Amino acid sequence: MKRTPVIVFIYLTFYCGFLSAQQRGDFRILFYNVENLFDTEDNPYTEDDEFLPDSERRWNNYRLNNKLNNIAKVILASGGWESPDIVGLCEVENRKVVEQLLNNSSLKNQKYKVIHKESPDPRGIDVSMIYKEESFRPLKYEYNGLKNEDGEVRKTREILYVKGIVKESDTLHLFFNHWPSRYSGYLETVEFRKLAARTLRNRIDLILSDNPDAKVIIMGDFNDQPTDESLTSLLLAKSGTDASEQNTLINLSAGCETSNYGTIKYQSQWQIYDQVIVSKEILDTVQPIFSSPENAGVIHFDFLLTEDKKYRGLKPFRTYNGFSYEGGFSDHLPVYIDLFIR
Repeated sequence: MKRTPVIVFIYLTFYCGFLSAQQRGDFRILFYNVENLFDTEDNPYTEDDEFLPDSERRWNNYRLNNKLNNIAKVILASGGWESPDIVGLCEVENRKVVEQLLNNSSLKNQKYKVIHKESPDPRGIDVSMIYKEESFRPLKYEYNGLKNEDGEVRKTREILYVKGIVKESDTLHLFFNHWPSRYSGYLETVEFRKLAARTLRNRIDLILSDNPDAKVIIMGDFNDQPTDESLTSLLLAKSGTDASEQNTLINLSAGCETSNYGTIKYQSQWQIYDQVIVSKEILDTVQPIFSSPENAGVIHFDFLLTEDKKYRGLKPFRTYNGFSYEGGFSDHLPVYIDLFIR
């Protein structure tokens, strides 16, 4: 299929800006919603029939391998002069496809390790993390399910928590998220994302109660904007100018939602669903590991975008446009944060 060539001009301003592949910190973390990374085999226990060779999408090994190579291209390009130290992934069907990504693509020489667990999501899509042993040493990890008031775990993606040591320098607490979607409508699903926010906030409070100076980084596809109640009032993730209260988190993606781009596009509107949120200690430059607002942002490589013929401008270059195979990447753009080490 012939794509319409596009040239992307994006100003390098503040943390809403474009990632320069030539500039990076000492330790880079990437988060990427890879959109429906399914294998080609039927799992009788999940709703994966849409992505099978005999389905309407004709999902086969050729298309799977093309998607694996595309994701690997994004990860490598997002690393600058070396691939990211940690990559959080969501919308992966199982550990098998993550291992295929690492072993059957241009990532095969990067020596990534995998953290993965099957989620209770009906479609079987999970949250995973890959990391380099040479720069990150996990101490523990756990998956946090979303429990209703009656204690029942909702059948959706769990929140991945990983505690580890960055380059033998300092401890980092990482959370990777894929909150419940808006597919059934905003009003019908908003309470599910509030439940995710409360679940995450409770887990963070446990960490901060044990160590008020803990360094926490939260990344993910929240399916809400930085200004939505789930993030501002429940998670307590505010903009830098509105984060003076104790235990308030700083949303480095707040403010980007007014820009003429985001991480996902719905009709003519760009939205910031994929975000980077940190504890205040991360921005303290006297710490052994630290970052700054301008060292976090959205990745807008030109090959990730294509012409939006219906609503004008650009849009993410997806694997499918409806049921028409396009051979692209994802409906989301990745986000990243760089850390510096003293």
